[in-house]
Amino acid sequence: MKSDGDAELHEIDRFGRGVGWIAYPDEGMERASHAVAVPNEESETDDVWVFDPVDAPGVDDLLEGLGAVAGVVIGLDRHKRDSAEIATRHDVPVYVAEWMTGVADEIDAPVERFGSRVADSGFEAFRIRDSSVPPWQEVGFFDGETLIVPESLGSASYFRGDRERLGVHPMLRLTPPIEALSGLNPERVRVGHGVGVDERAALAVEDALSGSRRKALGLYAKTLRSAIGI
Repeated sequence: MKSDGDAELHEIDRFGRGVGWIAYPDEGMERASHAVAVPNEESETDDVWVFDPVDAPGVDDLLEGLGAVAGVVIGLDRHKRDSAEIATRHDVPVYVAEWMTGVADEIDAPVERFGSRVADSGFEAFRIRDSSVPPWQEVGFFDGETLIVPESLGSASYFRGDRERLGVHPMLRLTPPIEALSGLNPERVRVGHGVGVDERAALAVEDALSGSRRKALGLYAKTLRSAIGI
């Protein structure tokens, strides 16, 4: 599911002021990373905010094409990924939600905490899940147009049930984060696993949430068939 070794940058999800990439295109997890540029009124260069990055050759060139990196943001307690390495190269902090525990101590880079807003990124931050069973601390990000969901939604095949463009994480199928994610009406959605959604994005989110329980058994059966090769 998760690849190691030599990464190969594969660009996804490009829009006017943002871009995403998958560092290991052949891995089953499809770990996706994202960067969004925000105008800086004091500079001619936009600020670039990087979310849950996996490093790969060419990432710095991809980011520099958007502007100057202002910060690296962790949206899930398990998504430390290569945040520290990229933040160190660009001499910026790693941003972690103020309520997240057990994350900052494991980051080998300066850490800044954020509350309901990620510094000057333009993104509001909201709690999607904060659970000890299973251990799961996840923050969602929304700037009025772009919704970033690190883990609860995904488009990798093991997330998606029948006819779903986005699916709820298999572990959350019976308890989908409806309250956190419903009614936001984004123009586009970016996820931590798989390619994002640009067309009828709000509908894709609502479909994923409303069909989560109903399509759970079908998704689990598909996953089992794939695992045993039938």
